[in-house]
Amino acid sequence: MRIYTLVDDDDLETLLNDVANKYGYDFTEYSKASMKRRVNRLCTLDKFASFAELRYRVLNNDSYFARFVEEVTVNVTEMFRDQHFYKTLRDEIIPQLGVHSHIKIWLAGCSTGEEAYSLSILLHEANLAHKAIIYATDINPRVLETARNGIYPIHLIRGYSQNYINSGGITDFSDYYTANYDYARFVDKLREHMIFATHNLVSDSSFNEFQLILCRNVLIYFDKNLQDKVFNLFDASLENLGYLALGSKETIKFSHLERRYQQIGKEKIWRKMK
Repeated sequence: MRIYTLVDDDDLETLLNDVANKYGYDFTEYSKASMKRRVNRLCTLDKFASFAELRYRVLNNDSYFARFVEEVTVNVTEMFRDQHFYKTLRDEIIPQLGVHSHIKIWLAGCSTGEEAYSLSILLHEANLAHKAIIYATDINPRVLETARNGIYPIHLIRGYSQNYINSGGITDFSDYYTANYDYARFVDKLREHMIFATHNLVSDSSFNEFQLILCRNVLIYFDKNLQDKVFNLFDASLENLGYLALGSKETIKFSHLERRYQQIGKEKIWRKMK
């Protein structure tokens, strides 16, 4: 598919300001290059003839605005993504959480939920699920609906199963889902300690104090100022000696938080020091 550049930098700024003013979704500090590329892709997909046409639809059609949010937010994820990261969680981080009487985990930018189910499996296999709550949040309500249902195309399951094995899985992955024709549904026990909710990292505040926060492959789409805002939010939401886990291309190095956090091995996981 050839993507045409219908929206220029000035158009993008106008649209994002309009969206922030009308809907409260502030994308103005997202990476401009990435956002411009995704908005132009949407224009190509939906065959808009002009920027004015796109702007009118976004601002005057609530259902189309939901599509706009879905298209401009990135929802690429998978279960046990990055086997070395999940093996470190399994072997070094999750056991440390066991000392707490209640374990609170925030998965920020959970997308369609695959990482939430991965975390739930780790907690069950560590016999910690009974005292844990996973708060899985995203700005996009449509992907949260997929996450709540826990139903995924069956053709993805083979890859998820291999990821699980490579990250140190201790049982048969098929124990965690039931297959029905073209789809697999993850078992109810994995959802029992999950709370799915909308949360905007740009504008919403801290809502709890956590021992572990995961936000993987989200910050790469934010500019430096917005990354710093989100780091402040995570810092305010994390207990002393709690853990912050980021994506493979994300880091708190060179941020104002670096001196108060200690990296765990080679993974993008940091511990908040007292």
